[in-house]
Amino acid sequence: MPLAALEARAADHGLILRGAFHPRPGDALPEGTGTLLLFGPDEPGFWPIFAASDEYADEAPDPLDRWSARVLGDLATRWGGTAILPSDGPPWPPFLTWARRSGRAFPSPIGLFVHDRVGLMISYRGAIALPQRLALPTTGPAPCPGCIDRPCASACPVGALREGAAYDVPACQHHLRRPEGRECRLRGCLAQRACPLSANLHRDAAQASFHMAAFMEDWPGTEGGNG
Repeated sequence: MPLAALEARAADHGLILRGAFHPRPGDALPEGTGTLLLFGPDEPGFWPIFAASDEYADEAPDPLDRWSARVLGDLATRWGGTAILPSDGPPWPPFLTWARRSGRAFPSPIGLFVHDRVGLMISYRGAIALPQRLALPTTGPAPCPGCIDRPCASACPVGALREGAAYDVPACQHHLRRPEGRECRLRGCLAQRACPLSANLHRDAAQASFHMAAFMEDWPGTEGGNG
């Protein structure tokens, strides 16, 4: 099945291909993998699909992980591949390493990964390892070198994400729990949203608050992207 047909099937579930690559030794992939596909939410259409699911409604733990396991597992079975999730661990699959291997995700000035299309709002719901070696599209350059103003580096109100420094997770979480953190808590990280590429994403506010609530409860999280 050509890559475009696989992308169309994934789009039915609110998912979009965010990167792909052909493996080489040391990539920690299932034996016999010919192509690894990395899928993320296709926003803003993703959230209504997930919010209408049984996993979202059943009030059991980890609804998004369970939804991802079901949907990507079904797609992988249909395509003759193997689904891999960021929550498969420990040990956790090296999704950030795979993201770099795809040629579409790069370290940003504030340490988070930046994607060539969606900027700092990149996240991965999972991957599918296929035995076929599919033809892949060409990739573009890293976006940050051409970003002169670097608004991400000054957007965090408590300096938890700043250029050249490690992510200060305690400062971030403390801010989120205070009244002053309402904007980040309900609409998503200001530093991520400051990225010019992320402005094109139009993430649903309910989705943003869902991810921030999970971050506040579960850090350290698994390697699924920036959230």
